[in-house]
Amino acid sequence: MAEITLINLSILILFLPLIGFAVLLFFGKKFPKLYMFEVGIISLTFILTLVVLYAKLFMFPHNEIMYSFTWIDFGNTPIVGDLKIELGIEINNITVLMLFVVNLISMLVHIFSIAYMKGDKRYNRYFAYLGIFTFSMLGIVITHNLLMMYIFWELVGLSSYLLIGFWYEKKSASDAAKKAFLVNRVGDIGMFLGILILFTHYKTFTFDTIFYQISNGNLPFDSSAWLTAAGILIFMGAVGKSAQFPLHVWLPDAMEGPTPVSALIHAATMVAAGVYLCVKIFVLLTADAMLTIAIFGAVTSFVAATIAITQNDIKKVLAYSTVSQLGYMVMSVGIGAYAFAFFHLVTHAFFKACMFLGSGSVIHAMHHEQDIRQMGGLKKKLPITYITFLISTLAISGVPLTSGFLSKDGILAGTWAFGNLTGHYLIPILGFTVALLTAFYMFRLVILTFHGEPRNQEKFDHAHESPAVMKAPLIILSVLSIFVFYTPNPISPDAGWFLGDWVKTPTTVTPEETRFDFMIEHGESHGDSHGEIVHSTKYTEEMHHVHYPALGLSLLLAGLGILFAFILYQWRKIDPDKITDKIKPLYNFSLNKWYVDEAYDKTAIGGTLSFSRFMSWFDATIVDGIVNWSAYITQGFSYLSGLFDKFVVDGLVNFWAFFSGVIGFSFKKLQTGRVQTYIVLVVFSIVVLFFIF
Repeated sequence: MAEITLINLSILILFLPLIGFAVLLFFGKKFPKLYMFEVGIISLTFILTLVVLYAKLFMFPHNEIMYSFTWIDFGNTPIVGDLKIELGIEINNITVLMLFVVNLISMLVHIFSIAYMKGDKRYNRYFAYLGIFTFSMLGIVITHNLLMMYIFWELVGLSSYLLIGFWYEKKSASDAAKKAFLVNRVGDIGMFLGILILFTHYKTFTFDTIFYQISNGNLPFDSSAWLTAAGILIFMGAVGKSAQFPLHVWLPDAMEGPTPVSALIHAATMVAAGVYLCVKIFVLLTADAMLTIAIFGAVTSFVAATIAITQNDIKKVLAYSTVSQLGYMVMSVGIGAYAFAFFHLVTHAFFKACMFLGSGSVIHAMHHEQDIRQMGGLKKKLPITYITFLISTLAISGVPLTSGFLSKDGILAGTWAFGNLTGHYLIPILGFTVALLTAFYMFRLVILTFHGEPRNQEKFDHAHESPAVMKAPLIILSVLSIFVFYTPNPISPDAGWFLGDWVKTPTTVTPEETRFDFMIEHGESHGDSHGEIVHSTKYTEEMHHVHYPALGLSLLLAGLGILFAFILYQWRKIDPDKITDKIKPLYNFSLNKWYVDEAYDKTAIGGTLSFSRFMSWFDATIVDGIVNWSAYITQGFSYLSGLFDKFVVDGLVNFWAFFSGVIGFSFKKLQTGRVQTYIVLVVFSIVVLFFIF
């Protein structure tokens, strides 16, 4: 009975934001204050989430709670046999934790937006869009099958398009929305193909059924290559949604949306969906697929970090920081430390949402100024914003006593252990390098924004702390960035209380020894291997072995990053402009974001436009030419046919008509109407006939 109640509450949690969206969409124009209905709906959703979270983790910590129903029954078709498509929900430990993260961030963003968006002409519509986005994300979180996930995946893409392009009258915003939508479609096509590979073989979309078949050695088309392909293709969806290289280009441009939207989409929810997807499909990832994912994550993390160090837009710095941290999470899944990937997803959600909302508070105070070169000294005017932003910065930098220290330490220890076991040392090298760069560019942002003297005195004089409705979410999120909410041990080698006891609980019917295995080199991760299998126990032992060296190295690198930031920007011991001049090519390379957008303009976009122009020319010249030539031939033939009809056909008809008229006219003289004349003609005719015959 209690499990049924959890199912019902989860369904209610899913549909409440949709109800808020519908009400605001239909009645928002008539009732200006109706946005509070949406805020109330989301608050209620969060309260229900707390109930489900507590019940699942403390009453059913080891249970998989599922509910499903047949959506479409094709019957016993001759092509695919007995085929049914089910929809349903799955409530496990990861699910309820993700529900908590999504609904908490969503509720705080709603509250923050009350003041931030005040006065906007589409105020109610904005809250409606937040509602449909939250509904879409919750659908991804609680689904128990790939098809339903893909449906909500596309809904997230649609709702993010609406939110990013909310100020569509700005060309930059509308362009950013289109860019996000199109780039995500590239990854989603790959995801769809991966889903089709699995569905074609297993005739089901349900996670647990597919995982059970794989654990029993039933691979797609009896080939590990097809399983690898399916895993990598589904991962392509995460490459798009979680902004992995080379599809990361949409996320920085998406900063054109309202700042609370950036906190919702780019900190905790939409971009985290890709990492959540990787965690969900972890069971079916082969060694090759995992190595591919790890490489994508490591490269993404490094590329984004090197770009962030030179950006001057406060939201762009945070955007590339998000891309870098998402790369960390994806890399963690790829090396097999999926629990730490999820741990970092949770901790990052809170401190990055705090940063984005904090940047919104700064932008609000500076009258929509986003260039950090125009700021400075704001800690005097925005003390609460500064303290909360600083706590979040310490967390992302991996400073002890923060949540980020725990999760990043776990990931870095995992990369080191992975390198020791596999020989792929480039991944830990990139991971530790990013730890240094992260601390540097984040404290550069803090120093240029809040420390020193004002660089725009006029805007500084008018700056003031945000209202309470904006400060409260900042305080809550910054408090959640402290270690005590995750573990009593601030240097815990484990993933913390809830991950240690809850996330590592098997979340599918797949045997645990299969779920946590991965290959050192090429081979199967689910059975008949021809390479060495490293069991989770061996990997865990190696992580414990390197934990303290990794901890010490990460602290050293984070400290160096912070120190360099203070030397360059706080104490001015070295003029950063002089360094910039000496490494101008590298600086420009970073400032211009590795010229990835320019490369796309010259290749994919330029090629598409060139192909479009060629097709336009082909259509206008060749296709239309053939049509026009055919028209000319037809027109000429019609002209000749018209002449023939006019002069030959009509000529003959007119000639016989004229001839008949002449004959008639000639004989008309004989038709006098006088009997005497007719008698004379008869007698004359008889005489003629008499002489003839």
